[in-house]
Amino acid sequence: MQRMKFRSGMSRQFKKWGMFCVFIWGMLLVSSHLWAQSALPISSPRVSSKFRVAVGKTEIPVYLAQVIALPAEKRQQMKGSTERDTDRTSFAGFDLSGPVTVVVTHTEGIKSVKILPSSLGITPTIHGNTFVFTVAKPGQLTIEVNENWVNALHLFADPVETNIPNPNDPNVIYFGPGVHQVQSIEVASGKTVYLARGAIVYGNPGGEAPNRAIFYLHGSNIILRGRGIIDASLCPLHTRSIVGVSGTNIKVEGVTLRDSSGFTLPVRRSDQVKIDNVKIFGWRANSDGMDICNSRSVEVRNSFVRTFDDLIVLKTDKNQGELRDVTVKNCVLWNEFAHALSLGAELREPLSHILFSDCDIIRDKGREWLLRVYHCDSASVKDVVFDNIRIEEARRLMSVWIGQAIWSKETERGHIDEVTFRGIRSVAPSRAPLCELIGFDPAHKVNKVQFQNVVVNGRQLKESDLKKNPFVGEVSVSP
Repeated sequence: MQRMKFRSGMSRQFKKWGMFCVFIWGMLLVSSHLWAQSALPISSPRVSSKFRVAVGKTEIPVYLAQVIALPAEKRQQMKGSTERDTDRTSFAGFDLSGPVTVVVTHTEGIKSVKILPSSLGITPTIHGNTFVFTVAKPGQLTIEVNENWVNALHLFADPVETNIPNPNDPNVIYFGPGVHQVQSIEVASGKTVYLARGAIVYGNPGGEAPNRAIFYLHGSNIILRGRGIIDASLCPLHTRSIVGVSGTNIKVEGVTLRDSSGFTLPVRRSDQVKIDNVKIFGWRANSDGMDICNSRSVEVRNSFVRTFDDLIVLKTDKNQGELRDVTVKNCVLWNEFAHALSLGAELREPLSHILFSDCDIIRDKGREWLLRVYHCDSASVKDVVFDNIRIEEARRLMSVWIGQAIWSKETERGHIDEVTFRGIRSVAPSRAPLCELIGFDPAHKVNKVQFQNVVVNGRQLKESDLKKNPFVGEVSVSP
C-alpha cells in the first residue's frame, strides 16, 4: 500500500511538473515571438562550397542564395518559376573603412575572372585557383569565374557601422549572431530593428497574420538596419513579403533579404522613406525587389537586386494617394525576368518627379524592357528621368507605352508627359528596336520624350532606332 501510495504521489507530482513544463514551453514560444533575442536552431547557415573569401587576413563566411538558372531564351514563355529551374549563387559581406586586398579561392581551375560592374575598373590577378584584387570603396561587386554567371559570387563591401543600438534599449528589437525564427512582427513608431552581422532571421510560415510581411514597419520614425540576413524560404509562395513599409520617416539600411514568397520590400502609402545599401535575392514568381506604391519623398540608393520579376518598380493603386518625388540612384541591378527600372503596370493615381540615376545593370536575362514606363490604367504620369544608366547586357532597352493589358483594372487610359533618357550607355539589345514609343489614341498620348546622349554599342542613338505609333508627340534625339 505504501508503495502504491508513493507511486500515486509521484504521479501527481509528474502531472504538476508536466503542466509546469507545458506552461514554460508556451511562454518560450510567446517569448520567441515577442523578443528578438531568442535564437532558434532551425538549420545551419547555407554556406558556399565553391568560394572561400579572405578580406585582408580575415576569412569571411560565404552564404548561398537560390536563383533562376535557365538561359534567357528559355524564359520568354515562362508563366512562373519552379525550384527545378534554380541553382545557387554565393554572397558575402564585410565592412570597409579603406582600401583592402581581397583573396578569393575557387574550387576549380580559373581561366577567367570578370568583376562587375565594369565601371569600377577592377582587374584581378589570377594565381592557380586563387585571384586577388583591391576594393577601394563600399559597393556591390559581382564576380564571375570561367564565365559562369549562374553561380557567381556577390561581394558586398559595406560602410563601417556607427551608433550600433544597445540590445538592452526597450525601443530596440535586437538580433545577435545566430539563427532566429519569428512570426510577423509589427514594428511600431519610434522602434529600431537591428540585425548584427552573422544574424539570420527566418520568417515562420504560419501562425498569426500569415499574409503580413515578416517585418512590418508601420508608424513613424522607424529604423530597420544592420548587416544580417532576413530569409523567407520557409514561407509558401505568395504569402509574405520580407519587409513591408507603411508610414513616415522610415529607414531600411544594410540588410540582406533572401527568397521572398512575394514582393520583397513593398513601400505603401508612405512619406520620407530611405532605403540604403539593401541587398535582395529572389527566385520565386512575383518576388519583385522593391515596389514603391502611392508614396512621396522616397530615396533608394547604394543597393543590389537580383530577383525573378521587376527589380525596382513604381505603382499607384486606386484611392491610395499620389506618388511623387522618388529617387533611385547608385544601385547595381541584375535583371532575371521582367523590368529593371520601371513604372507600372498598375498606374491608377498620379505619378510625378521620378529620377533613376547613376545605376549599373550588369545582367539582363529577362523578356521585358529594362527601362520602362508601362501604363495600363488611367493615371497621369509626368516628369520621369532615366539618367546616367550603364547597361552591360540588354535584350530590350527602352519603352514608353500606354495600352490595355492583362494588368489593366480600368477602362479609361492615361497620359504620359515629359520622359527623358539621358546619358544611357548600353550594349546593343538582342532584339530591335532600341526603343518603343506607343500611345493609346489621340486623347491618350505619349508626349515630350527626350533622348540626350544615349549611346548603344559606341554609337549615338538615332531617330531611326525608335519605333513610334501615331499617338506620340514631341520626340527629340540629341546630339
